[in-house]
Amino acid sequence: MIARLRGTPAGRSAEGLVLDVNGVGYLIAATPGIMRRAEAGGEIVVETLLHVRQDTLQLYGFADASERELFTQLLTVSGIGPKVALAVVSGSPAAELRRAILLEDHARFQLIPGIGKKTAERIVLELKDKVSFAGDAQVVAAGEAPPTHLVARDALVELGYTVLEAEQRLADVDPELPPAERVRLALRAG
Repeated sequence: MIARLRGTPAGRSAEGLVLDVNGVGYLIAATPGIMRRAEAGGEIVVETLLHVRQDTLQLYGFADASERELFTQLLTVSGIGPKVALAVVSGSPAAELRRAILLEDHARFQLIPGIGKKTAERIVLELKDKVSFAGDAQVVAAGEAPPTHLVARDALVELGYTVLEAEQRLADVDPELPPAERVRLALRAG
């Protein structure tokens, strides 16, 4: 297995980044974080996973080991292939996606292009017991009230905003405020 590559970007194509490692060019389907690093120039380190199928070998590249781990976990979900898993991992930081899984926030996954309601529910259902998120106070144990951000976001959705619009409005509001106050300020900002 190829787990990590260190080299210089040698080009881009529709399939991904070409990374030159000691004269050998590796084609890597990479996350946006890696593509930004490649644009900056110079030597980069890419955490990789070699996905093997009957007809192809494909390298996938990640900014860190936590992205690669989440990608691997997503591949265990029925109906999720490497392209969809890469889209999910590319959509948000791995920590945020893990938090969404633990909080059963299906709507967070539906923001990702190509992920519908049933796929989002399947991701949460199948990964909830596999994902860990140590050290985050916002991740709540089963039976506790959801974090104030989800309460405020869901209130805006009930008022007719899409999940994405609600997230955008709440991004500029102090997260320490109570949900009702966050909603009021988000509505006032528009």
